Amino acid sequence: MRKTKPRQSEQCEQFEPHEEIIQTLVGKSLDEVTTQKMAEVFKVMGDPTRIAILHALKERELCVCDLSELLHMTPSAISHQLRILRHHDLVRYRKKGRSVFYHLADHHVITLFNQALDHIQEK
Repeated sequence: MRKTKPRQSEQCEQFEPHEEIIQTLVGKSLDEVTTQKMAEVFKVMGDPTRIAILHALKERELCVCDLSELLHMTPSAISHQLRILRHHDLVRYRKKGRSVFYHLADHHVITLFNQALDHIQEK
């Protein structure tokens, strides 16, 4: 029989909450609505197609046709993803003649995107 190394526990060996630390954090908790909205934003941004769309829009304003060609997807599929991004206020659009151009909603979206990218490229 092969012996296995004991695994180092990822939990405290004894349950002893640090009350003074807990008390300093009690009033700083996020409310349930805010927590839910944040989870939804990360969930929406967690789709590879939407990441590709956000990355392209980070560079410049684009229409559905441009995104369709760039990402090798149908205009219908791109429109569906943009609708989701728009519903969560991550992108906005403007009309110019017969064209509709999409852009990132604000600098917060760029910051979120760049922070995630920096985090994964750190290693």
